Amino acid sequence: MLTETLLDAGIPDATAALSLAECRDLPVLMARARSIRDRGHGSIVTYSPKVFIPLTQLCRDVCHYCTFAKAPSSGIPPYLVPEEVLAIARAGARAGCHEALFTLGDKPELRYSAARDALAALGHDTTLSYLAAMARLVERETGLLPHINAGLMSRADIRALRAVSVSQGLMLESSAVRLSQPGGPHYGSPDKVPAARLAMIAAAGELQVPFTSGILIGIGETRRERIEALLALRDLHEQYGHIQEVIVQNFRRKPGTKMASAEEPTSEELHWTIAVARIVLGADANIQAPPNLSPREVRELIEAGINDLGGVSPVTPDHVNPEAPWPDLLMLGRATEAAGKLLLPRLAVYPAIAQDLDRWVDSGLQQAVRKRVDASGFPRVDEWSPGGLFAPPVLPEFPSAPQARHFLGSETYRLVERAAGGTRLSEAEATQLFDVRGGEFRIVCAAADELRVAVKGDTVTYIPNCNINYTNICAYKCRFCAFSKGKINDDLRGKAYNLSLPEIRDKAADAWDRGAIEVCLQGGIHPSYTGQTYLDICKAIKTAQPQLHIHAFSPLEIWQGATTLGVSLREFLTELVDAGLGSLPGTAAEILDDEVRKVLCPDKLTVAQWSEVIRTAHEVGLKTTATIMYGHIERPVHWVRHMLHLRDLQQETGGFTEFVPLPFVHMEAPLYRRGKARRGPTFREAVLLHAVARPVLHPAIDNIQSSWVKMGSEGIRACLQAGANDLGGTLMNESISRAAGAVHGQEMTPEELEDTIRSVGRLPERRTTLYGAAAYREYLPRPKQVSREAMEHS
Repeated sequence: MLTETLLDAGIPDATAALSLAECRDLPVLMARARSIRDRGHGSIVTYSPKVFIPLTQLCRDVCHYCTFAKAPSSGIPPYLVPEEVLAIARAGARAGCHEALFTLGDKPELRYSAARDALAALGHDTTLSYLAAMARLVERETGLLPHINAGLMSRADIRALRAVSVSQGLMLESSAVRLSQPGGPHYGSPDKVPAARLAMIAAAGELQVPFTSGILIGIGETRRERIEALLALRDLHEQYGHIQEVIVQNFRRKPGTKMASAEEPTSEELHWTIAVARIVLGADANIQAPPNLSPREVRELIEAGINDLGGVSPVTPDHVNPEAPWPDLLMLGRATEAAGKLLLPRLAVYPAIAQDLDRWVDSGLQQAVRKRVDASGFPRVDEWSPGGLFAPPVLPEFPSAPQARHFLGSETYRLVERAAGGTRLSEAEATQLFDVRGGEFRIVCAAADELRVAVKGDTVTYIPNCNINYTNICAYKCRFCAFSKGKINDDLRGKAYNLSLPEIRDKAADAWDRGAIEVCLQGGIHPSYTGQTYLDICKAIKTAQPQLHIHAFSPLEIWQGATTLGVSLREFLTELVDAGLGSLPGTAAEILDDEVRKVLCPDKLTVAQWSEVIRTAHEVGLKTTATIMYGHIERPVHWVRHMLHLRDLQQETGGFTEFVPLPFVHMEAPLYRRGKARRGPTFREAVLLHAVARPVLHPAIDNIQSSWVKMGSEGIRACLQAGANDLGGTLMNESISRAAGAVHGQEMTPEELEDTIRSVGRLPERRTTLYGAAAYREYLPRPKQVSREAMEHS
């Protein structure tokens, strides 16, 4: 009987783990395993959409239960040729797969002359050399990410294959030496010796290779020996951190093998082993059981403690278990839902690995992974990117009644309720809100919108304004910026420019004449600019049009201006107010986390410096906005740190007028072009950030803005139903997002904004910069420019 002491403990030590071998109380074990699993993985169960590429089925080993390995046969080529490999991979890519699983026999050229001759004809000396070439070919031609199961390999082999694959695998199967002795299932298979397999798994850890391993149950081992194998894998993972999944696979007898009459493990034995594996390996471990080997009990596998269903192929069979077809994904989804979980695809590398590519994946493959993932390391499921041409995906439906009841009773939903009540969440608590997907995502968005109604009602505000970006020449080297001109981005769109004071004054006057009540001014940090430049800009605008509100200069420009004049921030900000400055945009924030900023904008302000400028501005009476620029190299925890920092600063000063999420527009960004950034947030992430911001910032910041330039019309509609209450400005002459590749235009007129607002059943209202009611002024849209292509067609 499992003791309450062991149940209440954390991960058991080896002695306690081995004592589980005597536990017969399966319901108690499974309940404990579920509880542990849910702490680490919440409501998500994953699978990998893959193709199975059996490069060769020749093998030098003779495992007594295996039908994958074949002897050479006349008329059957020993190896798939490149054309066959590519045909399989391309079929998988068309079907939406992410992984190309290369599985093959172990070193067949050491046993068969037919293998040696075939390799020579293909231009290779070894199977592993040919495998490396095929993995490289598949990734280059199809984009699928190779995962390699090539049997027992040397350290040099592992290193060579790391350059062409994102992950590798080797089943330990068992650590029991006796199974390799005469009469055992591994007798006559030199590559199955446990010490050799453990040595290879350790070498993979030393080489920082994301690795799959696991145990095979029902081949003559005892329960205690299963736990010993799990402990051996746990020890290696604790040392190297590289075992990204542990498979618990049940033996299936196959005709024509020496074990054709052996008994298969019962369902209860499989469930017991999964539950024990979860207890021994802990909450964060990824534990998998192949669903095609237990197709009628997928729900029970989940209830036993797994969080992954392994690779499932829409186009290729399981060549290792050909008698067991892959279950239909709809069936897997229903079984997962019945267990109160959500089924999600993943890559060959798990999310934690995808978030730490510099450590775990060869530099030549990192860009291929980044293009496929979101900020949490899961695959993107649509082509939408901020500022792009692709329409946003249809948002998921609200969950079924069982799922909804489960989520409404969950800790995650209680966090939403606590935050909506005004409680400041911890970093870990707020980060948990970004884990929601599917129907849970819809519930969080709806909860955010309920809070918006309570705080702001049904009014959606906007301001008639004009952007004036006075120069795109910049001495700084922000790696995400496609607007500025400097050594790292001279090849990007547009020419360098620097507006004169008369040009700035004329643009401001034109903006007023067309109906703007605010000018928003920002630009690059021109090497010749000083604080006097910014003072002169304000004075020029106020001379030309004293009624225009000047919303200008990021904290970086303020810092640079004060430094060049040799005055304090307070003195310089006071001078700007005297010159006509009305408020500051809280830009240059990007992500308020110095580790991220070291990569993203290494010579920009630190978090402390940015905060000092904002705090001082608030102290001298200047209101500011607060922005976040997300979807590049950061993770959800960084979004939370950013928001909590703003919340705390607002509690101190009360000077923020609104929070403005600005999704990263990737198309022309240098960091993306060099393969070092994701392609902006997913649509789910973009909408969810608005939704989570509403309760997390409540009640400190009550205006949440959505950017039509980045999100597009459909995007802002979604955000308006997920907690947002403001659409920013008409902009008139937006250029920064356009320089990065955004295609949503330079201006959205009041009529267009109001039509969008009314389309979601809300009430439009013009506002001032500081959120007062704006007096009506006639607005004159900029004449629509006709493209050269349209003119030629006409």
